[in-house]
Amino acid sequence: MEQLPLWLRNLVGSFGGLGLFVIGFFDSSVLSFPFVNDLLLVRFTIQRPGLMPYYVVMSTLGSLAGCFWLYYLGKKGGEAMYRRSGNRRSQRIQNWVRRYKFLSVAVPAILPPPLPFKPFVLAAGVLQIPTGTFALALIVGRGLRYTIEGILALRYGEQATSFFAANKFEFTLAIIITIGLTYGSWWWLFGRKHRGH
Repeated sequence: MEQLPLWLRNLVGSFGGLGLFVIGFFDSSVLSFPFVNDLLLVRFTIQRPGLMPYYVVMSTLGSLAGCFWLYYLGKKGGEAMYRRSGNRRSQRIQNWVRRYKFLSVAVPAILPPPLPFKPFVLAAGVLQIPTGTFALALIVGRGLRYTIEGILALRYGEQATSFFAANKFEFTLAIIITIGLTYGSWWWLFGRKHRGH
């Protein structure tokens, strides 16, 4: 909470779920509050377990709104920014986004800091990734991340924060595998038919 400006701290303290939405919006767009949303979601869930789904939805929607702000910024002027940076990382990101539209957003959405996320969101806008694909990938990635954190908070209480910190890699890997299996199943059932036509 110390990372947050005073006005934002007051908002979170007063409005709970709405505060999670606001922090999610700012963290996914113009500012950066690493892990603040995650830790607050855990804290709020411990205090009011019955509202866990509400906290998950508000955190996810806040992140979705902030990412759409960056996405449209990328659509309008991000290409010039990418051309100016012109480094190898930005080129690799663009190549990955072109090839794996859904996964290039869903996977970074669940990765913990300091691994990059916003460059993938901007690249999705620059490369005109379909809005529906972009939104679905974010909902899946962020929704899974926050849902698992909420379940950990319900199961482990105050220990959930230290559990998450101690098992960050395993936590991230489990969600990536889940997304990969879901995407692979979808492609196996539906994607091959499209390619066959």
